[in-house]
Order: sequence, then structure tokens, then C-alpha cells
Amino acid sequence: MNRNHSEGTALFTQHLKKATVVSIINTISELNQLQDVDLILDSTLREARALAKADAGSIFLLRNGELEFRHVQNDSIFGMSGAGLFQYSTESLPVSDSSIVGHCALTKAMVSIDDAYAIDEKLPYRFNSSFDEKNGYRTVSILAVPLISRGHSLVGVMQLINAKDRKNRATVFSEQVKALVPIFTNNAAALIERSILNRELILRMAKMAELHDPKETGVHVQRVSAFCAELYQRWAENRGLPRLEIRRFRDIISHASMLHDAGKVGIPDSILKKPGRLTPEEFDVMKQHTLYGAQLFSNISSESSALDRVTHEIILHHHERWNGTGYPHGLSGEAIPLAARITALADVFDALSSKRSYKEAWSAEMTFAEIRKESGQHFDPELVEIFFQITGILHAIQMKFQ
Repeated sequence: MNRNHSEGTALFTQHLKKATVVSIINTISELNQLQDVDLILDSTLREARALAKADAGSIFLLRNGELEFRHVQNDSIFGMSGAGLFQYSTESLPVSDSSIVGHCALTKAMVSIDDAYAIDEKLPYRFNSSFDEKNGYRTVSILAVPLISRGHSLVGVMQLINAKDRKNRATVFSEQVKALVPIFTNNAAALIERSILNRELILRMAKMAELHDPKETGVHVQRVSAFCAELYQRWAENRGLPRLEIRRFRDIISHASMLHDAGKVGIPDSILKKPGRLTPEEFDVMKQHTLYGAQLFSNISSESSALDRVTHEIILHHHERWNGTGYPHGLSGEAIPLAARITALADVFDALSSKRSYKEAWSAEMTFAEIRKESGQHFDPELVEIFFQITGILHAIQMKFQ
């Protein structure tokens, strides 16, 4: 009986592992449809935590020789709604033995810890308890896994925290989890690396306008992208849209909004670089940048990607106004595509609150007053209300992309 039971248990475990690997492959296939690096990081971490039954986790990406903090999730503290402003932290760690994550990156080997507060003193790394102390959390188990690309280079490190048992208590990570998680992360690393390259490509395209227009900066488009993603996220959640639909459109608007001013490459330098106020005739020429940029994405057909269609909408319509006094077509209200209405608010907010060559940054009080004043005039009133629901997150974005 014992032998039969043992064989039956082993067979069940084998089938379970095989089914889990199939599930991992299906998950990677779904993630492969996403483009935005931040959304891929969020989804990758969420899926890895589900696989490991982990309460929390974070991801660090290798950049300029350091591990840059990029994403965090914690069900006990943040719930399923996400980490909000915490995900825009500017923390970074050295690739060294001094930290768990650094040691994992240095050795490119998984680190498993059963009790973060009882690490063997012979080991070179120590647990940093500052997060626990600030948030009233208790880290127990940690599983740090290197993100290795197909070219065997280090992309970053994923850290899973507090495996949960059937009674939702913190426990150790099982041997099966330790075997399965690297299968997932090794495949996810390739997607993360691809998404980083995609973002760099889009930023290079945006930089073409930046080189032509000294009033724009690279961090401007990154801030606008993040503002748009967060504004859309809250808009969609307020309306109770399905999580998958929210994830897909957030992915699209994050990328598309970075190219909102791509058409400025077609505007003469004498107008773009004019230090003073434009004449009415010069401003008419400036308005053409929406049409020039839209031409880059003008061949929209039923086979075109949703990203191309939304990019076209944003470039063409992000200077339309809710009351119909904008350009180039004088659209009003909900006739203006949602993505363009969101980008309009994000773009103006960043322009007002940022220092430019021709002006100082407005104070938060002045900026907020102007946005409130333009509700129902320049901006969609619903989006303005959402804007004021997430000002903490918007400020965190500003601090990250200075």
C-alpha cells in the first residue's frame, strides 16, 4: 500500500509539474502580446507570484552597472489594486554581495532564504529591514531569481517574498516552486529585454522631435507616457472595465503617447526655435505638426495594429479641446478619442509644471488651479476629477523622471 501510495503521489506530482509548465508556456505567450516594459514587469511579477503563491515581490533591472528598482507588489499592504506611487521609487542597488538582490545578480544564481531575520552570519549578504519597519510588514521567506536573457546576459533580478500556505500564513518556498520559477523567469527575461529595446526605439523616435525643438526633453515624453497610463488606469477602474481590457489599453497608450509630438520634425526651425510669441500666421504653421505626425500612421486598415490606430489618434487630436475650440478639426466632447483626451491633459500638466527654456516651472498650486479652471473647457471634466484622485502618483512620476 505504501509503495502504491508513493508511486501514485510521484505520478500526480509529475502530472502537476507538466501541467504547470504548459501553463507557464501559455502565460509567456500572453505576455508576448504586450509591448510596454512597465506593464510587462507588472504582469511578469504578478504571474510569478501566482506560480509561487507569494504574498509580495519586486523587480530590479540592470542599468548602468546598478540594479534599478522598477516594480513592487504586496497583497498584504497594497492589495490587488497595485502599488501606486511606490512603483515609481528611485532606489537602486550595487551589483555586490552586500544585498540579497545584489548577490543574486553578481552570481547569476537563485538565492533562497527561509527566514530573512535568521540569515547565516557566514553568508556575505544581509536582509534590509527598512521596508518592514516603515510599513509594519514581516518578511519571512525570500526567493531571489536572476533574469537571464537568451544571450545569457543579466537583465535584472526578481525577488519573491513570503510564500503562503493553505491557511495564508507565511512559509518557505517549496522545492517544486524553486524548480518552476526559473523556467518562467528565463522566458520572461527575453520579453523584458525586448520591451526595453522597444521603448528605447520609441524614445529615439521621440528624440528626433526633441533635437528639432529645444523646448522638449526626453524625460518629458516619459513623464507624459506614465501620466497617461495612470490616468487611463484609474478611469478604467472607476468604470469597472475588465482587468484584461485595462491591461491591453494601458499597454497601448503608454507607447502611443510618447510620440504625441512626432510631427514637429516637419515644422521649420524659424518657428520651432523662435524665442518669443508666435504670430497668428506662424501659429497656423505650428498647428500643422498634428497633421504631419499623423501622416506617419495614416495607412490605418483593419489589419493595422491597435497601437498604430491609437498613435494616429493621439498625434492628430491631442490639441483638440473639450469645448470644440482646439485644432486641427475642432472636435468637441467625446468626439475626441479617449486616448487623445488623456494625452492632452497629461501634456499640458507636464508643460505647466516643468521648467522650459522660455519659462520657470509653475507651482503645484498654480498648476492645479489652471487644470481645475479648464475642466469642461480644455479638458474632459471626468478626467480632471480623476487627475485629482491620483496627484500623489503623478508627483512620484515627476520625481522619478526629473
